[in-house]
Amino acid sequence: MVMAYAGHVRTALEIGAGTGKATRLFTQRVAEVTATDPDAAMLTELRKHVPPGVQTERAAFEDLRLGEEYGLVYAAASLHWTKPEGRWSRMAALLEPGGTFASFGGPLRLADPAVEEAVRTVRAPFLESDEIPSPNGTPPEHAMQWPGTELQRSQWFTEVQQSAIKRRYAMSASDYLGHLSTISAYLVLDPAKRGEAFSRIRRVLPEAVEMDADITVHLARRRYDQ
Repeated sequence: MVMAYAGHVRTALEIGAGTGKATRLFTQRVAEVTATDPDAAMLTELRKHVPPGVQTERAAFEDLRLGEEYGLVYAAASLHWTKPEGRWSRMAALLEPGGTFASFGGPLRLADPAVEEAVRTVRAPFLESDEIPSPNGTPPEHAMQWPGTELQRSQWFTEVQQSAIKRRYAMSASDYLGHLSTISAYLVLDPAKRGEAFSRIRRVLPEAVEMDADITVHLARRRYDQ
């Protein structure tokens, strides 16, 4: 979907690459990929799984050096970690005129209502919700979701598109807890409370949990006249 929109792309920059799950896919279609992440441990793991030619840079989005332009800049479930101030002017500065910006990701939600209710009950003393709110407050019922809402208003981008990919799969209980450990609502908890919350959640989970994991894809093109 991303490459069909972008067309032929020779260079790509990844924002918040993590352990490189998305990187591995894009290296199959793009000749030169640069993966960036502020966490050195993440990049160490990424290098184990990508071709030797993939460039890596330890840097947050806001610290990336400007001056080199890419045909594609993409963020896989990481854009919400970037700071809103100057986000789109900086993103445009990293793109060739006519280049493609892509953001994709979505929440993992328990598919079984009974399991979801059990988790909600044991989580309640610690967190009312572990949902990641829209960074700019876009209501969930709005036809265009974030970051598409910001891209539509940005002077730097045009041809904004939003698409959804339906996914459902099973993961182990331990992998699900690993996923929860990356969510900001848990990260801000006191470590002792976080550990107790995870312990209680683990006790109500089956060994394998069914997940609704729909992906929302946002695409936009850097304007030629900016």
